Amino acid sequence: MSFATSQALSWRLRRQLLDPVGSEPVEEVVRRLGAVQAQQGWAAELSIRTRRQQSEAGEVARARAEGRLIMTFAFRGATHLMTPEDGGVYLALRAASRQWELKSWREYYGLAPSDWPSLHETVLDALASGPLTVKELVAAIAARPKFAHLGPILAGNPWGVMKALGWHGVLSFGPVRGRQQTFQRLDGNPRWAGVPELDDAGMRAVETYLRAYGPATLDHLDYWLAKGLSAGRKRIEGWLARLAERLVEVEVDGQPSYILRDDLDELTGTASSAAVRLLPTYDQWLLGAGTADARIVPPARRELVSRGASVVIVGGVVTGTWSLVDDEVSIDWFPESGRAPADALEAEIDRLAGILDRSLRVAVKTA
Repeated sequence: MSFATSQALSWRLRRQLLDPVGSEPVEEVVRRLGAVQAQQGWAAELSIRTRRQQSEAGEVARARAEGRLIMTFAFRGATHLMTPEDGGVYLALRAASRQWELKSWREYYGLAPSDWPSLHETVLDALASGPLTVKELVAAIAARPKFAHLGPILAGNPWGVMKALGWHGVLSFGPVRGRQQTFQRLDGNPRWAGVPELDDAGMRAVETYLRAYGPATLDHLDYWLAKGLSAGRKRIEGWLARLAERLVEVEVDGQPSYILRDDLDELTGTASSAAVRLLPTYDQWLLGAGTADARIVPPARRELVSRGASVVIVGGVVTGTWSLVDDEVSIDWFPESGRAPADALEAEIDRLAGILDRSLRVAVKTA
């Protein structure tokens, strides 16, 4: 069965709550997407709120405070928002590389693989009374004679060890204290489902990806789950083989791709979309597929998008960039995208104004 790219992207817009915009709660938006980058808080919140018909400022922070979302290290070592029910799936894949067993890690940190369970217990004990800042947690680790040598190492750069502890599901980011980040125990969250076995996690991750980013190629899965985490291409091929009865191979403009059999009828019945959306920097629409996907990001514009430009999409395709300074939305429209749809852009900027609860004016120019 063959589909045009426009139809495939329209189905993906629907699955990602971009057309039509969804009514699901904050945590369901994140669950749909698998993860949402959290390095830039304003962008993470806008990525979620632009997928909700009604939303409120600060709702992402509230979801974290209430344990409906967690923030931890995941794809490409960056911080991401995930649900506590599904976050362990991605942590299992990220830990598959077992970096702490590498010779470079063993020599630099002075830790044998057999030392890590004890380190986990030390950290869990330290966090038992509540969240700690990085400095406080490092001091608690170094207070144990067995790990005293880590004190000066982690004082200089704690992030390698903190990331590994995150991948194991030992800790996640806690509430900000003043201007300092804290870490907290993950098992203190009643919604936390733990880190599943790798093969179980892998098949769940593949299924989630295909439901939100399909129809997808093996290269797409490799980009997101292998290069983004550490699953490994051979493992992904194995998970696809085990899911074979639930998958259908289709062609998208001649390119072999996978979709879940349960989603085929919905894809077949989806009409092409012309929806205009303003997406913030590093939105999952871009990160999930990768900026190398020329169906979404014109190759000549890839560097601009990869550097973090906020983008305008029409029917899922990047057609320009936008920025907000004071109360003016400045849109740089790509000339190769044809004529800018003025009415649709105005309607989307009105929607953005409603999300931000402020009046906005627009200036459109050809990039």
